[in-house]
Amino acid sequence: MMPGVALISVFKYLSLAGSGAAALKLGANGLYRHYRIFFAYLLFRVPNGIWPILLGTESRWYERCWVFTEPVVLIFNVLMVSELYRLILDKYPGIYSLGRTFLYVGVPLSVTISAITLLPKITRQTSQHSQVLPYYFAAERGIDLSLAIFILLILVFLAVFRVPLARNVRIHAAVFSVYFLAGSMALLVRTLFGLRVGDLVNLLLTGASCGCILAWLFLLNPRGESLPAKEAISTGALKEERILVHLDALNRTLSRASRQISAN
Repeated sequence: MMPGVALISVFKYLSLAGSGAAALKLGANGLYRHYRIFFAYLLFRVPNGIWPILLGTESRWYERCWVFTEPVVLIFNVLMVSELYRLILDKYPGIYSLGRTFLYVGVPLSVTISAITLLPKITRQTSQHSQVLPYYFAAERGIDLSLAIFILLILVFLAVFRVPLARNVRIHAAVFSVYFLAGSMALLVRTLFGLRVGDLVNLLLTGASCGCILAWLFLLNPRGESLPAKEAISTGALKEERILVHLDALNRTLSRASRQISAN
């Protein structure tokens, strides 16, 4: 076995064990109540990581299982991004509602556009089996692209407004951004350069995923749920306070608009 392949296997086993340990930790200390979708995803990762090891990638059953499990992974990705967005904007329901609408409209739109671009490549001579898989890849590409853009917008929002967040939420936002964007970049590189960079991409992706799982395991704890204490008043603090006042005003405006739309 080549060193790179062996290292990929080590990362996979560590990631699998870390997912199970992180789920147990969240369940034991009660943090699963705050991160329900993320907790469910960690539980799902364990069996979803075991069956490829048992079947082997060369098995004829591997692709059949992948066809059923990959949509579940994509759904989890959408729900986890939505949950992260809710955690960040928990005190700003008006802004959260608007952003969630854009997310749930943008994802199917991106998937549709991605699927349409594949139509010219699928001919009548293409086998029925081969006709299905490209649409799976199109869905994955469309969902990953829209979610990656949404995550980047969340990071820009946090950089501009400096919303007071609990330590756990800040850690979760940072780690999840690395975790998801690493997967999106891996998909992009594979699309651009093909299988010749497959081993290197798999090594970097499994290493990044393993690092993120271990970060969640060791850094999330009950103490991190408390909000940070207010800093002493300074020029920078006053500026941030004014920005948050404007954010509150925007949130109230969007909340009133949402209630008016619902009433009509």
